[in-house]
Amino acid sequence: MSTDKILISGTGCALADYLYTNVRFDSPGFLKYRSKSMGDGGLSPGKLVFLDELEKYANKKYSDILCEISDKASFDDFNIGGPGLVSLIHASQMLSTNEFEVRFFGCTGQDDIAGSLFDLLQKTPLIISDYVPQSTKATPFTHVFSDFTYDGGHGERTFVNNIGAAWDYTSEMLSDDFFKAQVVCFGGTALVPQIHDNLTSLLKKAKDNNCITVVNTVFDFRNEKSYPMMPWPLGDTDESFKFTDILIMDSEEALKISGKSSLQEAAVYFRDHQVSSYLITNGSKEVIAYSNGRLFQKMNISSFPVSQKIVTELQSASTLKGDTTGCGDNFAGGVIASIAQQLQSGKAGLFDLTEALSLGVASGGFACFYVGGTYYEKTQGEKLAKVQSYQSEYLKQIKQA
Repeated sequence: MSTDKILISGTGCALADYLYTNVRFDSPGFLKYRSKSMGDGGLSPGKLVFLDELEKYANKKYSDILCEISDKASFDDFNIGGPGLVSLIHASQMLSTNEFEVRFFGCTGQDDIAGSLFDLLQKTPLIISDYVPQSTKATPFTHVFSDFTYDGGHGERTFVNNIGAAWDYTSEMLSDDFFKAQVVCFGGTALVPQIHDNLTSLLKKAKDNNCITVVNTVFDFRNEKSYPMMPWPLGDTDESFKFTDILIMDSEEALKISGKSSLQEAAVYFRDHQVSSYLITNGSKEVIAYSNGRLFQKMNISSFPVSQKIVTELQSASTLKGDTTGCGDNFAGGVIASIAQQLQSGKAGLFDLTEALSLGVASGGFACFYVGGTYYEKTQGEKLAKVQSYQSEYLKQIKQA
């Protein structure tokens, strides 16, 4: 691992995404398997369910359920997925390989899915020497069902996930190199159970090594199923909060982790539990931001709009549209990249959260213009140029507000 560059390491959810587009959530096939109560194993727009739990809920093999959800013979696209992996791929595309090194740590199964994933990963700048096939279980995968008409045309997705090899990845498998990075990221660890359940100690170790810690969350079906009326745990104790420099969540995750009924209450909860800074996204609605001054300059609980330029372009009939898969993951990747960039010229306590947020908003919005979470560049810097143009317009937008 190079010592001349700013180092970013991450672990968490990494998987194959099988994308099914134009699935209607109001169709008879989808409604037949729709959830009736929290954690019951049924399908629900915007949420994730485990494949085996859906089979129990339906009392039917998943292959048969799939035929009813989607009337297509096969998936529309295959892509790299997972909040841990996709966010770091995006960060690596936003950063110069001469000045930054972005690495992912994890494991796959020893199957054709893993081979297909590694083939795609070779097209990205991400370093994957610590992402290895070392489990006899299947490589994790998710079937992503997208309904472009949902939420008044803003679109939404539903996820069916098989954890597979991620069950076998443990905190002991994270080498010392992982904690030598200046920025350490934990993405979607709820889908990597043995990492998630030891998150507090991992975050503490990172802070003991003077790392900046980033946590971006994912729908925690495991805890939702086991304890449907309880807040989702973020690690083994609430101390995880104080060891987190920035916590990135969507609105559903923020409510579930805090156990609160409104985003305003959740925002206060995370502030009072000593999360250094956080960002809460809410689809096409405003982003909530906060910083206590430890990493970013102090910011009271504030709201920021989404990119109007991206909204306008998505509403244009002539604009190429993809899907909303990976928007949140790319948002997190943009924030991670901004933190790394700000490390070059600033120090903790002086970072600009608005700058990080702006790159996150532009990154997440740009993901709506292509299918799947990962964008494959034809030339290095291609994606950066496109995202920066949206970031520039967004900074003008919020300055004028």
